[in-house]
Amino acid sequence: MTGQSGKSTRALGSRYEAVAKRCLEEQGYEILEQNFSCRQGEIDLIAREGGFLVFVEVKYRKSLSQGDPMEAVDARKQRRIARAASYYLWKNRLPEDTPCRFDVVALMPGKYRICKDAFAIG
Repeated sequence: MTGQSGKSTRALGSRYEAVAKRCLEEQGYEILEQNFSCRQGEIDLIAREGGFLVFVEVKYRKSLSQGDPMEAVDARKQRRIARAASYYLWKNRLPEDTPCRFDVVALMPGKYRICKDAFAIG
């Protein structure tokens, strides 16, 4: 798939994930894995921070005219991330009571926002 500039969507995604990774590391996150993928879904970054295993979704928008990046993490996307996170825990033989949370890194030109505990799965 290619974007408007002719660059592949995956290449652009990788670029923004690298930016998000640096931002998170500056905030003390330890990045454990990038682009975890399974049948259940994909997780952009998996990290450890403050005693939590953190599943991170990265969203980029060129401007707010495209909407806030956070808005792109809708309920459907949240369920896919949560299913992939459950599989990650199972695959890595981590206890079900492992403290976990879901963060979103919202990127826009020249700025970023880390939303800790952006959503909860009930």
